[in-house]
Amino acid sequence: MIALATWTCAAKKEKQQNAGTGSMKEFRPSLEILDASLEEIIDPGSKIEIIAEGFEWSEGPLWIEGLGLLFSDIPRNIIFLWTEEKGARPYLSPSGYTGQVRRGGEMGSNGLLLDPEGDLILCQHGDRRIAKMNASLSDPKADYRTIIDRYDEKKLNSPNDGTFNRTGDLYFTDPPYGLEENMSDPLKELPFQGVYKYAADGEITLLTDEMSRPNGIAFSPDEKTLYVANSDPEKAIWMEFKLNDHGLIESGSIFFNATSLVGKEAGLPDGLKVDRKGNIFATGPGGVWIFDPTGKVLGKIKTGQATSNCAFGNSGNVLYITADMYVMRISLKS
Repeated sequence: MIALATWTCAAKKEKQQNAGTGSMKEFRPSLEILDASLEEIIDPGSKIEIIAEGFEWSEGPLWIEGLGLLFSDIPRNIIFLWTEEKGARPYLSPSGYTGQVRRGGEMGSNGLLLDPEGDLILCQHGDRRIAKMNASLSDPKADYRTIIDRYDEKKLNSPNDGTFNRTGDLYFTDPPYGLEENMSDPLKELPFQGVYKYAADGEITLLTDEMSRPNGIAFSPDEKTLYVANSDPEKAIWMEFKLNDHGLIESGSIFFNATSLVGKEAGLPDGLKVDRKGNIFATGPGGVWIFDPTGKVLGKIKTGQATSNCAFGNSGNVLYITADMYVMRISLKS
């Protein structure tokens, strides 16, 4: 989730600041090549296509072979399904807040992922939990089972994004964006924003409480490094954490610092994914940044919008991008 604080004081604020700068159709998305090796990943002639638009804030893209692209519209509390044949249509609602009492703040789902059994897992802002949908992907229903909603007997803030390792352990981030008043919400029970490991055996471990706005999260291909975005305009960084044999943090360092670019281009470090070769596709100021494993910036997919997240699809040959009210795609080399 793009983050200055919550959606209302982050993405909406950024929209207000950018009012009058032109619509997406007046701005032509582009590929910025900063290192020749990017041409091994993306053809320089590849076009960035808008495949769906008109959403309030698109997030959490997840490609599912045989189904299509799922993504969250957080303010509307809906998950949409996009297919080549039918475009985007509602798939699941409510997606993140199932309560009956009207509330403010970010209600909908954010990150979406599949567990090792192929079931849909949702990071639910409104319900402040990670949940599993109790229905098949082909016949979705807003019926959920809580996976995890507490740490140290305290309610989580609002799980944002997550990733599974090969042994079925879930790693996830827990910033405060789903709380109605963000950090000052009286319902906030934890005094920090955490990154967690929820083991397949049900044990939850706090990996770090030192990030101010932990957001996107992904593993290196060998699962020895964990990348985490920090969506804080005063510390707009991507972290890399080295993991020990137990999957716990051994050491951490700044992978890249983009704080000096905050405000110059729309967006902050947000969602991220890692390809099979270890290249990191990370949404940040200006669009999607593409790093090699050493931290070298190979290039950027310039969306012209505050860009929330991305996901690989079509057997890794397409990158889908959620950016404000838009969903985009660009072809990748296999």
